[in-house]
Amino acid sequence: MKAGAAIKRGEVFWVNLDPTVGAEIRKTRPALVVSPDDMNAILPRVIVAPLTSKGQALGCRPEVIFNDRSARILLDQLRCVDKSRLLGKLGGIDAALWHGVMLEMLG
Repeated sequence: MKAGAAIKRGEVFWVNLDPTVGAEIRKTRPALVVSPDDMNAILPRVIVAPLTSKGQALGCRPEVIFNDRSARILLDQLRCVDKSRLLGKLGGIDAALWHGVMLEMLG
């Protein structure tokens, strides 16, 4: 990710999640930025939720269509990652599809 590039909540990036420990989701995969824009603008890290086309359906895993493919947002696998792990922007997912689920899960 280029230094100084704006990162917005709801954007999806390729994120290098390795190395991992135990049952953490692995490899480079799409992930949704869930941290607020004011945090994203100032801090050198962001909070992301990985996306997968597989995995168990759970209430904390909203199902969406992203780039013409079915995907689950793994809100149970939230991670704080350094911005250097962001490898390229893929698009975005409307907050109306996931934000309420995240608030309910964390509330």
